[in-house]
Amino acid sequence: MNRLLLEKTVRLALEEDLGWGDITSEAIFTAENEKNLEAPFIAKAGGVVAGFPVAALVYELVDPRVRCSQRVGEGEPVCPGTVIGTVSGPIRSILSGERVALNFLQRLSGIATKTARLTSQIADLPVRLVDTRKTTPGLRMLEKYAVRQGGGANHRFNLADAVLIKDNHIAACGSIREAVDRARRRIPHTMTIEVETETEAQVREALEAGADIILLDNMTPAQMAEMVRLIDRRAVVEASGNIDERNIREVAATGVDIISSGAITHSVAALDISLKISL
Repeated sequence: MNRLLLEKTVRLALEEDLGWGDITSEAIFTAENEKNLEAPFIAKAGGVVAGFPVAALVYELVDPRVRCSQRVGEGEPVCPGTVIGTVSGPIRSILSGERVALNFLQRLSGIATKTARLTSQIADLPVRLVDTRKTTPGLRMLEKYAVRQGGGANHRFNLADAVLIKDNHIAACGSIREAVDRARRRIPHTMTIEVETETEAQVREALEAGADIILLDNMTPAQMAEMVRLIDRRAVVEASGNIDERNIREVAATGVDIISSGAITHSVAALDISLKISL
């Protein structure tokens, strides 16, 4: 992760949560009665860990005296009751950073857990699961990091990464061929062109136009298998559209090269993790 972008993201989260200060902790604990404590991050559900370095940065920015120690590595599975790591330092600072640290750790671990469940179903097949741009605004770098920790891979990070000609581009331009031709004339030779297709006719047009990647959108597995045979390795084939635990294995078996899923970032449950202080 880019440290500059990461720190900017974490600072924004802390500014949002702290406001003018943690009035509760500051009222209860003062310089006269504050103490140093250690508290564990405990997994309350099974899953895959991601985001502990982000939680550690939260505390680094809240108070440099706070120390975080990770016991379970990024991308490693945990069962309920596992101590993922610990935080130690002044109690007031631990409490002030608790919610933001947990928000990042729970969210990213939830994404890694969801990704790991899907990738485990296709691990023996020559296909990659990738994410999309359906991410939480402002958290894309972190969420795509979590996908990698879960065993997935990343699609383009933003609109500047590669050309992806979608249905609205095609409708506004008039045809796939025209859209590809226009794009090819304007982009660097190092950049690829991907075309989203919904029908066999569009797949044929994309092939004839010289698309590097052809996305099969919302096709049935039977249709995908037929399109894979039609394309015959003349382009990379990506499958997308309502792919989840129920059908990912069947989609992977069609012979596509890439499976993209927005669900691994936009609709995951946070992994239940607590920070528990005990005296």
